[in-house]
Amino acid sequence: MPKPEHSDLPLDLDLPQAPPPRRWSWFRPQYLLVLLIPVFMFSGAVIGMYYQPPGLQKFYALTGLQPGAGSDNPIALPPEIKVPQEMAETLLPSDVVGLARIIPKGDVAVVAAPFGAGDARVAEILVAIGDQVERGAVLARLDNREALEGAVLQAEANTAVRQATLMQTRSAIEASRAEAEAALAQARASADEAATSLERTEALSSRGVSTSAALDAARSRAVEAAQSVARAEATLARYSAVALDDQPDVVVAARNLAAAKAELARARMDLGRAEVRAPIKGTILDIHATPGQRPPAEGIMEMGDTERMMAEVEIWQDRIGAVAPGQPVELTAVALGRNLRGNVESIGLTVGRQGLISDDAAANSDARVIRVLVALDPASSAIAARFTNLETVARIDTGASARGAQ
Repeated sequence: MPKPEHSDLPLDLDLPQAPPPRRWSWFRPQYLLVLLIPVFMFSGAVIGMYYQPPGLQKFYALTGLQPGAGSDNPIALPPEIKVPQEMAETLLPSDVVGLARIIPKGDVAVVAAPFGAGDARVAEILVAIGDQVERGAVLARLDNREALEGAVLQAEANTAVRQATLMQTRSAIEASRAEAEAALAQARASADEAATSLERTEALSSRGVSTSAALDAARSRAVEAAQSVARAEATLARYSAVALDDQPDVVVAARNLAAAKAELARARMDLGRAEVRAPIKGTILDIHATPGQRPPAEGIMEMGDTERMMAEVEIWQDRIGAVAPGQPVELTAVALGRNLRGNVESIGLTVGRQGLISDDAAANSDARVIRVLVALDPASSAIAARFTNLETVARIDTGASARGAQ
């Protein structure tokens, strides 16, 4: 058998040779992409802030933020406030925006049951929602009226008895004074007669005509008559020493009458516990009770002076420094259908918790606001009279005073 060629050479199996080792074997192209993405994003943000496209400019105008250098107003708008589109288009960086609620002048007055009404229930409601009432008008009656009226009748009867007692006492004292005067006149006449008889007896006795016994009897009658005069004078002095109204018996009767009148006055005041009266002049806004029901804790009804409407605006404490009385205010809400206008009337003196965003206290724990009262103009007040407690968005033009000064 012929030998294969090159049999004298080493065996060659044509196997692939291993590539030479590389120094950067861990590197992958995807890693480069991961590194370049943050660089591109940062560069785009810087370029966008520098050139500020229209969309970004509107964002800064809306929030009041300043790119690159922070902001004088770090919280331009509370995150819960949704500014209407028509207001956002004209919003200036100097404007202060806050949530507001429409209220009557002096806020809503809660009409509660009278003090001391106890367990009395509502007997009848005399008004309806929307009625205009004067201050002191009777709005409702309670079912304790009959018992209180009975107490008034009893007090009136007691007063009448005390009045009659006083008249009787006065008449009795006047009659006693007249009797004392008559008794004194009679005693004086008897004393004069006894004195005359004594003189005559003494004259007769000096001539020996009258006996000594007759003389002693005449002297005794004269002494008794003089004592009767003194007694009658003392009795009369009891009634004539002071005026009739200052007599002790009259004073006692007058004091009893005064006490009865005071009791009557209290009974009549208690009768007011059966009536619910209007604390102010205004409009009935809501009624919370029905006949037969006990007056609820939130009051029987609510009312307010809707002839002049106002708005209570909550302004964040970071923006309150720019607000001043007299600045124009614009309020808007979907329910109104138009904007309301007014001016800042007063600024609160305390910083409180935000109350117009949410009923959850934890949600508003960090929202510190100052309440600003805005007086609406007559046209806006007439429209807002039907929307008490309506939530609106208020914009205060804090730059108006600066422009007016220029």
